Amino acid sequence: MSSMLGELLSAMPVPALAIDGAERIIAANAEARTLIGQGIEGRNYVTILRQPVLIDTVEKVLADSLPRTSTYLANDGLEDTAFQVTARVVPSQRVLLLCFLDTTHLEQAGEMRRNFVANVSHELRTPLTALMGFIETLRGPARNDAAARERFLDIMQGEAGRMNRLVGDLLSLSRVEGEQRVRPRDQVSLNDVLTSVLQTLGRLAEENGVTFETEFPADPVRIVGDADQLKQVFTNLVENAIKYGASGKRVTVTMTVAERNPTLRAPGVRVQVIDYGPGIDPVHVPRLTERFYRADSHRSRALGGTGLGLAIVKHIINRHRGRLRVESELGAGAKFTVILPLDLSAT
Repeated sequence: MSSMLGELLSAMPVPALAIDGAERIIAANAEARTLIGQGIEGRNYVTILRQPVLIDTVEKVLADSLPRTSTYLANDGLEDTAFQVTARVVPSQRVLLLCFLDTTHLEQAGEMRRNFVANVSHELRTPLTALMGFIETLRGPARNDAAARERFLDIMQGEAGRMNRLVGDLLSLSRVEGEQRVRPRDQVSLNDVLTSVLQTLGRLAEENGVTFETEFPADPVRIVGDADQLKQVFTNLVENAIKYGASGKRVTVTMTVAERNPTLRAPGVRVQVIDYGPGIDPVHVPRLTERFYRADSHRSRALGGTGLGLAIVKHIINRHRGRLRVESELGAGAKFTVILPLDLSAT
């Protein structure tokens, strides 16, 4: 019987093992041995499984033969893993079958949702607290103080604007995430997109004492894309370069075309946005596109950042089947490279 069970379990794509009426593990597939340990056949399940919640479930199923589910926690050497365990009796074989379904991704998704809600709540709480405090002051001690009223109203306008930007970015992030698997179909001129972005941000650059340096191909570079979303990408990157790299006094925007881009392994166009400011500590670079991650949270908030801009950029570039590369060192500025395919069907 154990030979037949062994063959049956070996065909299962998830860790699985069988326990007989004597509480011994009589068969296990390779996945189960990798998860739980080698040489588990013939051993009492209590000494092998060890986790009280799962042991209790097995005891109950052995007692009344009713199917149940439980959990099993492990570690693959890199991270903690979680499994949903189904326990069912196979009447014809008189054994209890345990199957382990990896639910780590579901646990991680749940943790991401909880962190996201916590981050949004934190980002909204600060301006809301400030607004409530100023409203209370204006209704009380500063009721007849014109100077204080004007000062507080300016601050309240700034805090309300911060919340408005946050809500706008949340809606934008939700929209681009929903569209990420839908490929764009329009023909877009990247020259026109970048020219429009630089014109829009010209005043901001002037206010910060920053000049633009550009290098574009003479002939228009056309790709299949979403013009509005691409403007959003480059507006975010150029605006960040102006705000965070203003001390460098210039921002360089270049565009080059390659018949075969090594990153895409297909024809591609590379757009680089380079600033010459204080740069970013390389330790932060891998996490820059995470929601609400800030290399310098105080400075980011002071400049009106929501912590969502680069997350939106990443999703839009993914929708266009492109790549985003970030290079930076402290004191040496930052270089953001967007690589887009010239022909989406080639990727």
